[in-house]
Amino acid sequence: MKFLDLARIQIRSGAGGNGCISFRREKFIEFGGPDGGDGGKGGDVWAEAVEGLNTLIDYRYQQHFFAKNGQGGSGRQRTGKSAEDVVLRVPVGTEILEEDQETAIADLTLPGQRVLLARGGNGGWGNLRFKSSTNQAPRNANPGQEGVERTLWLRLKLIADAGLVGLPNAGKSTFLAACSNARPKVADYPFTTLHPNLGVVGIDEAEFVLADIPGLIEGAHEGRGLGDAFLGHVERCAVLLHLVDATSEDVAEDYRVVLHELEAYGAGLAAKPRIVALNKIDALTEAAAEEAAAALAAAAGGPVWRVSGATGAGVAPVLRALRGAVLAARAVEPAGEEATAPWRP
Repeated sequence: MKFLDLARIQIRSGAGGNGCISFRREKFIEFGGPDGGDGGKGGDVWAEAVEGLNTLIDYRYQQHFFAKNGQGGSGRQRTGKSAEDVVLRVPVGTEILEEDQETAIADLTLPGQRVLLARGGNGGWGNLRFKSSTNQAPRNANPGQEGVERTLWLRLKLIADAGLVGLPNAGKSTFLAACSNARPKVADYPFTTLHPNLGVVGIDEAEFVLADIPGLIEGAHEGRGLGDAFLGHVERCAVLLHLVDATSEDVAEDYRVVLHELEAYGAGLAAKPRIVALNKIDALTEAAAEEAAAALAAAAGGPVWRVSGATGAGVAPVLRALRGAVLAARAVEPAGEEATAPWRP
């Protein structure tokens, strides 16, 4: 299934049915009076987060979602039928934005969470509603209310506990394959990963979700390479694992390039807890690995883990550190829950 994380849709709720002007006319009933019914309500447009979806590809080929109008009222006090609602089923983690792609309407982060996108128009009143002691035979009724038409953007941000970042060919996909059952594409050329991958990592009888995104290059925030739009998929992560290629000529510069792109992207990514790891140590001698780790530690200003996704060396300790960082980050989240909780209808 093709991965798509951004889609533009146009929605319209249904208009309400018109009220009816009618009078009761039956044999031997001299003063029948008004009996016009109300119009039915127009259909609403909802969005609902459902499990089992991880792409917005359904909205690539269908962008228009229009609810039906309510039926008009009729005589003998009959109310028109209300139209059915239209429900857009989207993956968990979908953000709904206004047409400007900046104003957030809702953030659906839980299965079953729903948000009303466009309310259907109310049905108009029939002339029976206008009957009074001074107006026994009203000849007026209300039209139904118009529906609401909007253009919206759906943006998917995958929900994962930890995220992998680094330059192209830093070994992120190999690392994900080594620690989970995910099978991302692995090759010896840049930009092998073209869309995010998720893997469930098991360590010490515990599990967490790890996300791999395409590599970043210098100037990604300006659109170079694949850009930095994929960083949205690690915005929800509690911790980032920054992998640096040990075979690079300047590991410190590689680290600074990715850090600069995280800062340029914003959304608090640069402030997230980060674990720095030197990958592909199996390709170096012990002395060369020590030298590269020392240079990277000086640039990062903290400890550096040495791993090899190809051989599995050092992977388990890093996963335990990731798991601990995820638990620590999740433990302090409730304190700021009121400020950071997703919008709910």
